Amino acid sequence: MKALVVDLTHGGITIALALKKHFKEVFAWDIYNTLNQKSKKILIKNGIKLVNKIPKSDNLKIIAPIHCPLNLKVDYTHHEIVKFLLSNDEKLARTPIIEVTGVKGKTSVVWMLKEILREKNPLILSSIGAFLSGKKLKENISITPASIIETVELAKGLDYQACIFESSLGGTGLADVGILTNIVEDYPIQGGKEKASKAKAQIFKSKITCCEHTAYKKYYNQFKNVNTFSITENDANIYPKNINYGLEKTRLEVHVKGLKTITGKEYNTRFPIETFAPGPHYLLNLLAAVSGALTLDISIKQIQKGLRKFKGIKGRSSRRRFGEKIIIEEINPGINSEAIKYTLKMAQNLKAPIIILGGDYGIACEEIDEDKTANIIEDSTEKIILTGEMGKNIQKKLHRKIPYIEKRENALKYALSTTNKHIILIYRSEYSKLQER
Repeated sequence: MKALVVDLTHGGITIALALKKHFKEVFAWDIYNTLNQKSKKILIKNGIKLVNKIPKSDNLKIIAPIHCPLNLKVDYTHHEIVKFLLSNDEKLARTPIIEVTGVKGKTSVVWMLKEILREKNPLILSSIGAFLSGKKLKENISITPASIIETVELAKGLDYQACIFESSLGGTGLADVGILTNIVEDYPIQGGKEKASKAKAQIFKSKITCCEHTAYKKYYNQFKNVNTFSITENDANIYPKNINYGLEKTRLEVHVKGLKTITGKEYNTRFPIETFAPGPHYLLNLLAAVSGALTLDISIKQIQKGLRKFKGIKGRSSRRRFGEKIIIEEINPGINSEAIKYTLKMAQNLKAPIIILGGDYGIACEEIDEDKTANIIEDSTEKIILTGEMGKNIQKKLHRKIPYIEKRENALKYALSTTNKHIILIYRSEYSKLQER
């Protein structure tokens, strides 16, 4: 039997090399022409044949990502072939696995779960890197499904009792618990032929899936074995009451009704939570993590303990002090207009904050809607400073004057020089790039 791996940009190299153990002949098609000479040499050295079209064969299995723009009859998506390649891994077979997907909040949910599952020394794949609990295994790693293979290889021979894998565009089906954080924007994929919501439906191959309630009702109500969570809808399996937002700690009561666990239990209860979640979109991430942990049948006491230790993610969603100033950071390659809207809404709870807004382009598959973002800024009454390439473009679309400072660090220096106590930095970028500046 022969295999053709389509798309070597989104993890196809890892998949092609792994398939060599299972298929007599493996072909690889670099449809985006991104393959460098070093990678070509590795593939050729390992017996992978590079092609620029579908080879003629009566017994060929085609493996392509779900967002592939080509009109192909696919035998396995990249997600599905990862499950095939890891299905005989004895260590994984006896280890509880959580996979996290969605449009926004994936990394935050993974890091909340890391704190909750800390005693299990979890193996983690996230957009920040691959980790064994607090030990970094690899920094620059993508969240394509193939990176799960790489993460498992990195942890060979190491001790872990749980896995938390962040995955773009759905799940592999390996998970005991899948989490779909939200579909806040149903952006186009496959060259505009399909929507992200269709691709992310792969997460429902998990044994039980936890899904944001609105997304479930709108896109996925045909699926069973689902627990839902919501900030506002009381017919979800998990929802909050008595929310008291704070910059350092948010307190709330979590209500649970009819939530199913992988062990066959059903939860109907309520309990208090105290953690870092200074606004509604943080709270939604929190409910996703609590839903996933309960579904895995983690004790309420352990969930409470883990979330008390969660302080945000350095350089992503976090809070830090600079003298008398408090800086709240939202740095993320996937920041979009909805995330900006949520953060500006959170700013209304603070006294006269300064908001620094901007970022880079070309760092995520989904670019930002400049017109929508400009409208959100027009409607805001907060003091805003625009910065970076993104800020410059948005400034051109505004009808009112909003100051622009080219460099992010200069914008931050200016904000620190004012009498305003709170500074909110919303910046679309990879945190590692900011560290280099």
